[in-house]
Amino acid sequence: MKAIWNDQVIAEADKSELTYIEQNWYFPPSSVKQEFLRESDTPYTCPWKGVCQYFDVGHSDDSGDNWSQDNAWSYPEPLESAIRTVKKDFSNYVAFWRDVRVEE
Repeated sequence: MKAIWNDQVIAEADKSELTYIEQNWYFPPSSVKQEFLRESDTPYTCPWKGVCQYFDVGHSDDSGDNWSQDNAWSYPEPLESAIRTVKKDFSNYVAFWRDVRVEE
């Protein structure tokens, strides 16, 4: 599976390594190119998964900044009950949406 932003692969892993939660694919942290993520200040707490960390997706280069706000998120410390429900520890796994396309 791949996460693609602006025609660049920003995460890639075998489907068996991903976790599928609420119609979103969560990539293991080791499969995500961290240079394309910037922590966002957007607050959110999921009632059953816990405190969420949003990320802007993009990069800065000689032509300036190019960031898509809040296009990725993860749960650094998901609730134990969420881990039991999902049947896998998905701490720091990263999910994408909006400007990021996820495909096989």
